Amino acid sequence: MDISSSFHDPALCRALLARLSRELEALGRPVRFMEVCGTHTVSLFQSGLRSLLPEHLEHLSGPGCPVCVTHDAEVAAFIRAAEKPGVIVATFGDLLRVPGPDGRSLKNAMAEGARVQVVYSPLDAVKLAAEHPSDTVVFPSVGFETTAPVMAGALMAARGAGLSNFCIVPCNKLVPPAMRALLDGEGGNRIDAFLLPGHVAVVLGLAPFSFLAREYGKPAVVGGFEPADILSALCLMVGMLREGKPEVGNTYTRAVKPEGSPHARHIMEAVFSVADARWRGLGLIPQSGLALRGEWQDFDALERLGLELEDTGHIPGCRCGDILRGAFSPDKCPLFGSVCTPQNPTGPCMVSTEGSCAAWYRYKGA
Repeated sequence: MDISSSFHDPALCRALLARLSRELEALGRPVRFMEVCGTHTVSLFQSGLRSLLPEHLEHLSGPGCPVCVTHDAEVAAFIRAAEKPGVIVATFGDLLRVPGPDGRSLKNAMAEGARVQVVYSPLDAVKLAAEHPSDTVVFPSVGFETTAPVMAGALMAARGAGLSNFCIVPCNKLVPPAMRALLDGEGGNRIDAFLLPGHVAVVLGLAPFSFLAREYGKPAVVGGFEPADILSALCLMVGMLREGKPEVGNTYTRAVKPEGSPHARHIMEAVFSVADARWRGLGLIPQSGLALRGEWQDFDALERLGLELEDTGHIPGCRCGDILRGAFSPDKCPLFGSVCTPQNPTGPCMVSTEGSCAAWYRYKGA
């Protein structure tokens, strides 16, 4: 049996579910936990684990999908960039169909003649710039701490190759400040504990999440993405609540070290500095995003193309913001499954393959 299949072992998962039920029974009250990772969202549904969780353990899906938390103003900027003459927007596929505040998307702009190309990594966008030296290639840089070092490396490669026609719209977000904003915001007391994102923790380690236990008394556990990974994390989480000893734990030790990846953080910090950022559903959160450092400003597409992140309206009727805060589940949105489907999405939580609405629709049913 390989390592991956062992984390799907039915006997192991049944034993962990039984342990989880015992921990909840000993605690004597319901528990609401929030995951803040799109991969966890999909894994919980895809594996069938969400339907097997004990009755008194409620799963809330938080702002862990990078496409979903991309603000309306940022999406509008991507579209305006695509409409500029001599510009090619190179983008991840999930961003292609995300509607802006007026309902238009990059896909609509492409149908109207804009040059938009789907790529699979920032380095593909750098290669595209090398292949089109007379055009400006713009890459919408979205994602969390996981993708920021890769983006920084791509910018270093572009500078090393002398590609002055490559630039990015810097929209990367930082997870810990968003979690603080969730707890400080309306409804923050609904969250009893957090399932921490394994991918982000690979880069950050454990220390940046320590405030959750220290300041808010919330257990927080880094978990992997297989069923046994998730169940192990939930068992530890509920055990902390039962003992009244909230900590930041780690059940994904095969991938996450306490110190994270200093090398990845060094690359990220060489190119980016911490800045305020807009989040869908959470608004402007201080020190929750990444901006290009002064010596890298020539790669900023907003400055190069004369664009601004302007205040915009929201998509009419879309409740993605409420869903990202864990205020209610996707099926409570009046558009879910009728007006808003994966074939005809209204908001990003249905567009993205990691979005909670898409997972709910695909695995639980409309």
